[in-house]
Amino acid sequence: MEKHHNSITGTRASSEISPAAVLFVVCSALFLMPFMLSGVAVALPTIGRDLQASALQVGLIETVYILSVAVFLLPMGRFGDVYGRRRVFIQGIFIFTLATALIALSPTIEVLIGWRILQGIGAAMINASSLAIVVSVFPAEKRGRVLGIAIATVYAGISCGPPIGGLLTSSFGWRAVFLPGVLLGLLSWLLTLTRMRTEWCEAAGEPFDWRGSLIYALAVAGITLGGSRLGSGGWAVAALAAGLVCLGLFAAVERRCRYPVLDIRLLTGNRIFALSNAAAFINYGSTFGVVFFMSLYLQYVRGFSPRDAGLILMLQPLVQMLLAPVGGRLADRFPAARVATVGMTLCFFGLLLAATIGPDTPVAVVVAALLLLGLGYAFFSTPNTSVIMGCLPRRYLGVASGLTGTMRSLGMTFSMVVVTLSFSIFMDGRAISQATIPAFMASMRSDMLFFSGLSVVGIVCSLGRLSVRGIR
Repeated sequence: MEKHHNSITGTRASSEISPAAVLFVVCSALFLMPFMLSGVAVALPTIGRDLQASALQVGLIETVYILSVAVFLLPMGRFGDVYGRRRVFIQGIFIFTLATALIALSPTIEVLIGWRILQGIGAAMINASSLAIVVSVFPAEKRGRVLGIAIATVYAGISCGPPIGGLLTSSFGWRAVFLPGVLLGLLSWLLTLTRMRTEWCEAAGEPFDWRGSLIYALAVAGITLGGSRLGSGGWAVAALAAGLVCLGLFAAVERRCRYPVLDIRLLTGNRIFALSNAAAFINYGSTFGVVFFMSLYLQYVRGFSPRDAGLILMLQPLVQMLLAPVGGRLADRFPAARVATVGMTLCFFGLLLAATIGPDTPVAVVVAALLLLGLGYAFFSTPNTSVIMGCLPRRYLGVASGLTGTMRSLGMTFSMVVVTLSFSIFMDGRAISQATIPAFMASMRSDMLFFSGLSVVGIVCSLGRLSVRGIR
């Protein structure tokens, strides 16, 4: 009876809804989240001054958001598979938009941080269900193309956030930064209500794994919070260790659970799924720290203003935005795993070029490294996501989408752990100045070489999928 219900759901999804309308709705929501994240980053100094926040509290504005997204991504993906992806998507937009409005009205920094957590929960709900909805609507032969368009809107949000956020902050104050988020959120919510009326829930009727979700939340919270703050003292090391212990406990509990939030057999029994997620983790882990280093390098070593440094750094997401759809189309014409491997290889060469940068290196070399990384990202991200979303039964699409986002979050955390450890070794806690520039450059060079080696492991993981029959 349950299987019959699920098959009816899938049929209705393809016959009662316009795929183009679904793609438009999903893209409008996917643009909103990175736009708000990158736009708010520009306004952080102004927020701190206006609300008399400490440096720690200003940092928490971004940290609690990222942490909230990472904690809820996978559980919300599974929740959508069981109770309906449209339900999770539309409620996520509502929560995100409401939290955005409340942040703009925050009277104190503590209240703002609290609403920022709620905003992260809404973002996780949108992220966990959006790509799964797109894959549910479009046929397999168009999957790469539509995923490329969806992912391009994410990069568009990243690119548009800083200049628009900076303009609004300078002209009207930091609270105005959140106005586009509220307006875009309301538009996305209304479009979802009127243009997306069909529900997708192939795992309907199965119980939700609350215990596994709680253990998973503790694991990700410990790893993300501890890993990103390793330089803050013993508590961060303890949090990271506790997170790793909870991760092991989570795997043990999920193996015994009949309806787990993450079926471990998807990783142990599906080689394509496991290698694709490993490749995603390594790709984000090896490239995320580059922008951090380049921002410091351009401003402290080369003397660029924040505006000029930002314009140079914007080249990478701009290339990703323009070429992600191209990567998606290539993934439809050729084996997606092969295209993703080419992308990872381009990232390797970009990292290797970044490792050669010195205090007097021409800026053209920095630009070339960023362009190579942007090109590599564009040709890796969409095809790799296409492989992940296409190698599982539809009843696991939400889990696949949530786990993809989790690999991105954990990869970024790992990248910053490497950067933090490198700074502690080479900089010994000292601030960047003329006296410490040689130590900073040594730290940057060693990390770029480490990330280059790590990307080779990613290439191997990506190549490992090509020997599996039937992979696209």
